[in-house]
Amino acid sequence: MSDIELSEFFKGIIDYEEGPIVICSLDYRVIYENPAALHFYTSVSPLTGKLLSTVMDEEMMSKVVMSVEWFKEDKKNNKVFALHDKKNNMDMYILAIRNSQNKLIGFYGRHEDRNPDSGKEFDLD
Repeated sequence: MSDIELSEFFKGIIDYEEGPIVICSLDYRVIYENPAALHFYTSVSPLTGKLLSTVMDEEMMSKVVMSVEWFKEDKKNNKVFALHDKKNNMDMYILAIRNSQNKLIGFYGRHEDRNPDSGKEFDLD
């Protein structure tokens, strides 16, 4: 499979995630947001191409920077719990993106629903 075909698979996975995913380069610029992020962050969307510092308050930006610096310290440092969104009952995480040599090349944010009882396993009807 070519890298282009593989990229389409990964983009398909990201785009069909129900929760918002925002992918950033190491200069804190948004390089991609999935459709759920466009909807979730409506007040500042589209985010792609923007620096995080233009859409985050200083305190949150500081926490993101600290997380990325922690990712740089060790290839085992890859996931940080960022916050709990009480309104939507979701947890926000920041995760490292590493290349095949385990070099940090970026990071992304995603939400996880805290209510596993909201869906039924294999509900195919």
